Amino acid sequence: MTRCSTVPLADYRPLPVEEMKRRAAEFYAQMRQRRSVRDFSDGPIPREVIEDCLRAAGTAPSGANMQPWHFVVVSDPQLKRRIRQAAEEVEREFYARRAPRQWLDALAPLGTDAGKPFLEKAPYLIVVFVRPCEVRPDGSKLRHYYPTESAGIATGVLITALYRAGLVSLPYTPSPMGFLREILPCPEDARPMLILVTGLPAEEATVPDISKKPLDEIATFV
Repeated sequence: MTRCSTVPLADYRPLPVEEMKRRAAEFYAQMRQRRSVRDFSDGPIPREVIEDCLRAAGTAPSGANMQPWHFVVVSDPQLKRRIRQAAEEVEREFYARRAPRQWLDALAPLGTDAGKPFLEKAPYLIVVFVRPCEVRPDGSKLRHYYPTESAGIATGVLITALYRAGLVSLPYTPSPMGFLREILPCPEDARPMLILVTGLPAEEATVPDISKKPLDEIATFV
């Protein structure tokens, strides 16, 4: 197999140690303010903001650089209404019959239920699809490596990019979510991973009073 060509790492510039520390601290200080929001304004967001955030997500690393993700951006009110109706049907079944008691107990402090009005109110729903394989023009399939992990990394970059652009978001994962393939255009080989609801927060928006684990609980240095 022919190895791909390489180019110099021309744009990288090493930073002084103090500058590294400053940038890392500033970024943490900003990101620690990020919260998942369920109360959205219906105010418009320029499409180019979403486009650039998606371009940033597309820079994420992926297994063998196969970039096994596809983003469907929904702003059409009728499509958002259909997604809400389908999602709430799934959620009613989940809360009433399928959710284990332990999971319901974990959700209870957050006050969530089967109603998902944010799916209609927010200006954009970004549906993230994972592509385990890709259908070539001749009909054969090209397997993608680590597709879920790669799409997860890209989604993390997207959430960060949206927040850096002044927007808020909510990762939402109805289960099952096969209805998204029926409602939305997407590659034949793709499966939905999550809905990223995004826009501006409503003036009356509130968020749960929660905290994040400290560093010594999430990291080990050896």
